[in-house]
Amino acid sequence: MSTKVLDIQNVTVSFDGFKALNNLNFSMDEGELRVIIGPNGAGKTTFLDVITGKVKPTEGVAYFKGEDLRKHKEHQIARLGVGRKFQTPRVYLNLTPRENLDLSCNHQKNAFSTLFKQPSTAEKRTVNSLLETIGLDYKADVPAALLSHGEKQWLEIGMLVAQSPDLLLVDEPVAGLTDEETEQTGNLLMSLAESHSIVVIEHDMEFVRQIARQVTVLHQGTVLCEGTMDEVQNDPRVIEVYLGQRNPPDG
Repeated sequence: MSTKVLDIQNVTVSFDGFKALNNLNFSMDEGELRVIIGPNGAGKTTFLDVITGKVKPTEGVAYFKGEDLRKHKEHQIARLGVGRKFQTPRVYLNLTPRENLDLSCNHQKNAFSTLFKQPSTAEKRTVNSLLETIGLDYKADVPAALLSHGEKQWLEIGMLVAQSPDLLLVDEPVAGLTDEETEQTGNLLMSLAESHSIVVIEHDMEFVRQIARQVTVLHQGTVLCEGTMDEVQNDPRVIEVYLGQRNPPDG
């Protein structure tokens, strides 16, 4: 029987009377890749905020691998194994991809020690493997400021993976990317899904179709429906409230 990596039960989050999440129930198994879609204001960002501890539920409870997240602060939840990638890449632009990953692999280090202290053989092996995984081995030693937007996205995903999280939360990873970069990002996430549980928030329907195994649709702070991409796109409720048109999107 699969273990639930996330189990969110009857969670409501109110901001001055406005319910960003409204009696939301959600669960996913370990090793699952789940895509969350929904219109602006559906509660997607607040959903991630609850998982990471940035926002505490007004009502209900959220569990990560059986652990009540209400009892933990943000940094404690990160140490439990939850990693979050935001929409805008957060990398050290003055450091190289290799140095960024080296810093992420070892929390005891700071930027100074990363630059002036030699990493161990094991750390080098880990960093080289990550550089290959994210497709930046050929740009390992150029300043991150010179990377394309897509390459910075891949680097930040690599930095998250370097921290060995069990669950990756990835927020709109292909916004502003070229078609080729979008496809490569999808391939990267599907590769990482072989060894991680992943939640992806996304608007790009073509990208969702590329990676989605199971899709959850949020609307007005609650789960509207779940299923495969085909099931979701053809659900009358989704067509009515999410698409606002008679035909589902084709990308």
